[in-house]
Amino acid sequence: MSSILVVNAGLLTTLQDGGRWGYQQFGIPVAGAMDRYGLELGNLLVGNSRHEVGLEFTYIGPTIKFLDKTSFAITGGDFQPQLNDKKVKMYQTLYANKGDILKFSNPIKGCRGYLTVAGGFDVEVVMGSKSTYLRGGFGGFKGRKLKEGDIIPIQQIPLNQKPTTKIIPVDMIPQYENSKTIRVILGPELDRFHKKGIETFLKETYKLSNQWDRMGYRLEGEKIQHLDGADIISGGINLGAIQVPGDGKPIIMMADHQTTGGYTKIANVISVDLPYLAQMKPGDEINFKSVSLEEAHQLLRKQETKIVDLQNRFNEKDRVISGSANASMRIFNITVKGKEYQVIVEERE
Repeated sequence: MSSILVVNAGLLTTLQDGGRWGYQQFGIPVAGAMDRYGLELGNLLVGNSRHEVGLEFTYIGPTIKFLDKTSFAITGGDFQPQLNDKKVKMYQTLYANKGDILKFSNPIKGCRGYLTVAGGFDVEVVMGSKSTYLRGGFGGFKGRKLKEGDIIPIQQIPLNQKPTTKIIPVDMIPQYENSKTIRVILGPELDRFHKKGIETFLKETYKLSNQWDRMGYRLEGEKIQHLDGADIISGGINLGAIQVPGDGKPIIMMADHQTTGGYTKIANVISVDLPYLAQMKPGDEINFKSVSLEEAHQLLRKQETKIVDLQNRFNEKDRVISGSANASMRIFNITVKGKEYQVIVEERE
């Protein structure tokens, strides 16, 4: 069975997939990747299900040793990845030989990266998901963040199903910025806010504070005025919900958010903007823009259509180019006139 060795774990590296759905009524958060779009693109590049588990790393990336030949991809923030000390490209299928070392530098764009491998990581499924829920201590690899010396197994895939080389189209690669307008749907407790408070929320620029993690983002900026206090009867919390407690400073609920809460919610971030929010870090600036529910649905449908179309094209390419079960593949890293190339030679019977 293939596997990877964690040589250096980085700051916060965990296994995350599309999330643990259907258990919020029992107090279990969905969790999953902060930037689900980035994870999905990575999985498409290596022939996995869109929601298969991958490594999510934050701020400081890990150093990984491949213990077998492996197809992999790197998406999300730009951590300037290097394979055997040579720069490799993101958002395309890559190949590692046994003993190859993958490492990352400080991110120049975004703050969360994703490493996906063909077949996905072979860890226990807990309540329908392989995602790590750190506060609960379960899922992922032993319910914790990765550490030096961990060996993570990779699920075996048939030789005739190994992925072909694929590249994400430029227009589908997100551009992460330090200042971003995030679109929201106003509500559901909009009637609990002063008209001036709503205007403040939509006009002012907010900064991400240092109280920032997978559970939520606290923002710094102008106070949002309530009409009659911040407390309400506890109700369900959505991913991207924006609570405003008594101090008037917004809190955005992220992947590991609690399932219920008792603060007024002024708005909810729309689904297609959540990945951009996931890549922002303390000190980054946010402005909010109100859109209709119908517009949010249209944007999500447009994104989903593009992903499905790309997945279909990739699957067709795999069917056409897939080799025989007895095919042998060799990978070479070569330099020609100062430019580096990765050449895959496949021998077929």
